[in-house]
Amino acid sequence: MSAAPQPSGRVSSRLPDFPWDQLTGSKERAGRHAGGLVDLSIGTPVDPTPMVVREALAAAADWPGYPTTIGTVETRQACVDWLAGHGTIGLGLDQVLPLIGSKELVASLALHLGLGPGDLVVLPELAYPTYEVGAALAGARTLATDSLTAIGPETPRLLWLNSPSNPTGRVLPVEHLRKVVDWCRERGTILVSDECYLECAWDAAPVSVLDPEVCGGSADGILVVHSLSKRSNLAGYRCGFVAGDTALIGELLAVRKNLGLIVPGPQQAAMAAALRDTEHARAQHAVYAARRAVLKEALQGAGYTVEHSEASLYLWTTKGPDGPDCWGLVAEFAELGILVAPGDFYGAAGRRHVRVAFTATDERIAAAARRLATV
Repeated sequence: MSAAPQPSGRVSSRLPDFPWDQLTGSKERAGRHAGGLVDLSIGTPVDPTPMVVREALAAAADWPGYPTTIGTVETRQACVDWLAGHGTIGLGLDQVLPLIGSKELVASLALHLGLGPGDLVVLPELAYPTYEVGAALAGARTLATDSLTAIGPETPRLLWLNSPSNPTGRVLPVEHLRKVVDWCRERGTILVSDECYLECAWDAAPVSVLDPEVCGGSADGILVVHSLSKRSNLAGYRCGFVAGDTALIGELLAVRKNLGLIVPGPQQAAMAAALRDTEHARAQHAVYAARRAVLKEALQGAGYTVEHSEASLYLWTTKGPDGPDCWGLVAEFAELGILVAPGDFYGAAGRRHVRVAFTATDERIAAAARRLATV
């Protein structure tokens, strides 16, 4: 009798390995530091969820029936109003859908829009790994490039933009965004813009692809994805939304109704409250700005170079082409008890960089700065 197969730790050969599993050894090494681990590898919020959000959640806690997939009118109106307040074109309530966090949409979008084997998905050269995962689940091919001319004669079914960028914090100018919109419309390519860090800007003014100067006043062929995880410390609530082209939103709604992908009612109420309240968002922005300043100065003082990083919640850090590769940099930081993310998690172009998050507490950011000062 043959031995029973042993678990490999990998769910499916269709998908790449989960990147952060590769950081286990570095995390253990960093954790042995006398001052404890400073984990700057993942941008998870650590500050309190705003009271206005918690009160809204509690007030809506009695929700015995099923919520609708399309979302409540209140929630969708809050999304539309928030978008309008950030310079986008006016959208109708049929042009927005609440999400169970933005990542589930990113991972499932290609499949839900009917992409499959033979279809091409274009990703940024340095990109959030889940864009590739979503294409792989649909059986589609991917091309990682920031150049439209590099795509060649083939017409992609879907093209991802991400500005402000994760991991680099780069902000794309209006002229480039407009060029991409026009290029996609000429070819019938669906353009999806991940704008989850739109409010996390420091040295630039990010613009949505649904800004009239970019899209010409029309959402045709365009989807934008937004998250409340970072803006409002709602990562644990799993709240986001997608908005844009009426037909594409309708297709997603039809699929999501069949799959039962529904944001719980109390979370929808909390989400609406968060979007309507700007005071907590401004306060959180100031907190992140202060942490960013401390960490950036410490990195530069220790001989590192911070590139781009004009927005998002990360500092894209390197020692240049003659310095260590990303895993050498991870090891350097681990010696100081600091865990960072290697740049090659986001593509081959990141092999000389690490992504350093500044979402840790003030105390942990200060600890990291003190350790960097000893280098």
